[in-house]
Amino acid sequence: MKLKPLADRVVLVQRAAEEKTESGIFLAASAQEKPEIYEVTEVGPGGMVDGSEIKMEVKVGDKVLVGKYSGSKIKLEGEEYTIVRQSDILAIVE
Repeated sequence: MKLKPLADRVVLVQRAAEEKTESGIFLAASAQEKPEIYEVTEVGPGGMVDGSEIKMEVKVGDKVLVGKYSGSKIKLEGEEYTIVRQSDILAIVE
């Protein structure tokens, strides 16, 4: 099954948490903080949203920074996805 977002929505998948600190200390699973960096897996077509023309700035494969409580989280076929509006994306990580 594949998700196809509508309008200005973007489907994201979260990157794995770091298991080791920069100094080489391994972290227990409970101590690992999930990063707010996601990878874009699907992008909606954009178009007219609330009376304004929306041009999609992100593309599949981009790594993006999203606010901690942004979007809707869903689980589909064992994979967890987050669906956000493009305006909820704070930055593209290069």
